[in-house]
Amino acid sequence: MIAHLRGQVTHRGADQVIVDVHGVGYLIYVTPADRIPPRGEPVELHTSLQVREDSMTLYGFTDRGSLALFTLLLSSSGVGPKLALAALGTHRPDVLRSAIAGADVATLTAIPGVGKKVAERLILELKDKVGSPDLPTGARAAATAGSEEVHVLSEVRDALLGLGYSTSEAQDALASLGDAEGDASELLRQALRYLGSAAFDGARR
Repeated sequence: MIAHLRGQVTHRGADQVIVDVHGVGYLIYVTPADRIPPRGEPVELHTSLQVREDSMTLYGFTDRGSLALFTLLLSSSGVGPKLALAALGTHRPDVLRSAIAGADVATLTAIPGVGKKVAERLILELKDKVGSPDLPTGARAAATAGSEEVHVLSEVRDALLGLGYSTSEAQDALASLGDAEGDASELLRQALRYLGSAAFDGARR
């Protein structure tokens, strides 16, 4: 089992990265939400090796919490690595945990490939597990925090996507909100200010 890799980035794409570890290049699938350093920079990834009859595939995450949730999602019937990775690429781990714990079908069906039946199965099979001692303390707290914040963030995310922003841009904007409080309209204004500022900084470069 390859559980951890530390090396130099030799290639990076939207959903994969190649990490050179002492002359051996490892192809690792990642989410756009993971902040992978530029080519030539060092990176450390927590990994899950998925073995199939005709393949051995590595999935990597920059934090252990995401890896723990990835593993948990795989324990649900019918959920494979690609779907689990898509879930983590669509929502932050704390949002996913809260959605499962709070039976928030709307947030879960925003994940590509997840319909109502799959969302309901995830809730049924994992609701009692998102607060498991195997997950970090922060994950247990997030799982019991309720779903009100999740609904608000989901509204903001949907609004950003409706305005033409990409999934990764919407994810970055939601992450920038941190512990900000307010209704969906106020948080949307803050998210748009962040995206406007990021676009301005990019244009200056």
